Amino acid sequence: MSNVAAPYTVESHFEKSAKSVRATYAAILRAARALGEVREDPKKTSIHLLRDSAFAGIATQKEALILTLKADRLVKSPRVRKSERTSKNRWHMELKLASPDDVDAELRRWLKAAFELA
Repeated sequence: MSNVAAPYTVESHFEKSAKSVRATYAAILRAARALGEVREDPKKTSIHLLRDSAFAGIATQKEALILTLKADRLVKSPRVRKSERTSKNRWHMELKLASPDDVDAELRRWLKAAFELA
């Protein structure tokens, strides 16, 4: 067993971000954890939220974050910046969030649906 620290941490993703970005992440994490056990898995360019598998990915920016969620269908909403079909019954949808207020009832429904797919 190695004593080498993991190269990426959750906190390292917020080093160049505004406090509101960290607060928005905290709101997403609270909403996800209200659904059940959630693990954080920091990667080089994002943080994955996992149940049995990843259901969300979060990439930080200076003033906002990009949330990517799994979906079982195409979600039509002006909030969805990008949608990508990843397989016959799976989509990834991308949203830009700038404030904890963006983690509203609609986003929590999408997060729940993604959590249930994982």
